[in-house]
Amino acid sequence: MTYVIHGATGAQGAPVVSALAAAGKSVTAVTRNEHAVVDGARVVAAAYSSRADLTDAYRGAAGVFVHLPVTSEEDRQIFAGNILTAVRAARPTRVVFSTSGFPIDRAIGGAAATLAAGLAGSGVSHAVIAPELYLENLLMPYVIDSVRERGVLPYAIRADFPVSWASHLDIADVAVALFERTDVTGAVSVGQDPAITGPDLAEAFGARLGRDVVFEPITPEEMRTSIAPLIGEGAAADIAGAYQAMSTMQGRAIAPETSAQKLLGVTPRTTSQWLADIGV
Repeated sequence: MTYVIHGATGAQGAPVVSALAAAGKSVTAVTRNEHAVVDGARVVAAAYSSRADLTDAYRGAAGVFVHLPVTSEEDRQIFAGNILTAVRAARPTRVVFSTSGFPIDRAIGGAAATLAAGLAGSGVSHAVIAPELYLENLLMPYVIDSVRERGVLPYAIRADFPVSWASHLDIADVAVALFERTDVTGAVSVGQDPAITGPDLAEAFGARLGRDVVFEPITPEEMRTSIAPLIGEGAAADIAGAYQAMSTMQGRAIAPETSAQKLLGVTPRTTSQWLADIGV
């Protein structure tokens, strides 16, 4: 049986493919391009918009790794519904869903919450990977270019806002562990513990680059204008809205009792370790 990986050519899915292939597992890469080449995997073209495509891809799978793409919330809700329909019809052995940092509290709502609740009611073995914010966000041009050119790390959080940052590499480590550890179900928090602040991030970048780097809080609106050319106006507006809501919070630290560290024995990378691993 094979492991079906969504976004296999993207930032989040590609490390999962690599980790499973390195472990000698059979991997099926789900992409929108049937001519894509993914090292260590068989490629299957399937669209989130097609229930039939997804059902065919999931049937007989030992595991499915899924995350919702960054697009409009309307589309994400449609995709979540299609994934759930396919899971119920195909009955893969195990599903691991990464929230990508979106909330899964049904009281808050949203597509990630819809998908998490649907998986819980599907009768299919599953687990939910729940990161807070991704370190890869700091590789967006408006951030990393500013770090390199001005020694300033800009981001839309307060300087005193603690976050349990995680990387896509950490998500891959946890996903592979969860495919093996079928006894672990529900949400698994993934991120650094203790949580760190913006100035802590700047210090890690500065140590890696051998220069002084300072943290600079920016507004969600400034973030929106910076990322819209890369991901589209609709998705950028949704993300800016999420950061505006976040500004009223005390922080985004993981819950230690549901952490990957406690449940799986998997410790996410520090910022310095991540920077070294990606070669910044």
